[in-house]
Amino acid sequence: MSTGRVTGKIALVTGGASGIGRACSETLAAEGATVVLTDIQDTAGKAVAAAITARGGAAIFLHQDVTSEAEWIAVVADVRARYGRLDILVNNAGIGIGGLVTEMSLETWRRQQSINVEGVFLGVKHCLPLMREGGGKGSIINMSSVAGLKGSAGMSSYCATKGAVRLFTKSVALECAAAGDGIRCNSVHPGIIDTPIWDSIGETIAVPGQQAGANRPDLDAITAMGAPLARPGVPSEIADGVLYLASDQSSYVTGSELVIDGGWVTR
Repeated sequence: MSTGRVTGKIALVTGGASGIGRACSETLAAEGATVVLTDIQDTAGKAVAAAITARGGAAIFLHQDVTSEAEWIAVVADVRARYGRLDILVNNAGIGIGGLVTEMSLETWRRQQSINVEGVFLGVKHCLPLMREGGGKGSIINMSSVAGLKGSAGMSSYCATKGAVRLFTKSVALECAAAGDGIRCNSVHPGIIDTPIWDSIGETIAVPGQQAGANRPDLDAITAMGAPLARPGVPSEIADGVLYLASDQSSYVTGSELVIDGGWVTR
């Protein structure tokens, strides 16, 4: 049952067409926020926004490639024109590409950096001024990973991006605190979550007990070995953490890491 924890707030969620981004969009809308969800997957994104609206929520979809500064400028201008402010930014869009460091092309490395790191940078750069116009109490939530807390063989590029998001988040939190703008910035670190990202990651990494290059890893087997709770998470469990950080219940939380991983990093 909704408790209206973000009622009246305007939220922007990148990568909102599927997986964790979709769950964040749906959860924030169910709790009263007006959600602007963006993605490069136009059909899926429009369907998510339509489904939210059909359930009585408020949501729109905008096409966005988060690596394009021009598209960030256009999206923020659209949000300003429609709503006049922005209260919540969820920098969620990302990709996962594995591979041994000696075999990874510079092009692949740069592609992952551009989406996972530069997309987050551009989001903060262009959304923060609009959030500041709202008079404070804004919340920036950057999606990192447990891969931003500990290394993983065959995932060096991905770990590098998620580690960068972690420290970038802390630095932005300090800048906002120094500015006294009332805006908080935190990172979320999911563990093994059952989302479509594994369809692509599985093509590029070797998983114990599974043939290298298999299309999708066995997430149950992976978590049975590495997570004390011995199961993969689901997107809604990450969205609930995002909701907490987006709401005023986390008003004294900034520069922090919210780890939602079934205990993965404890081992």
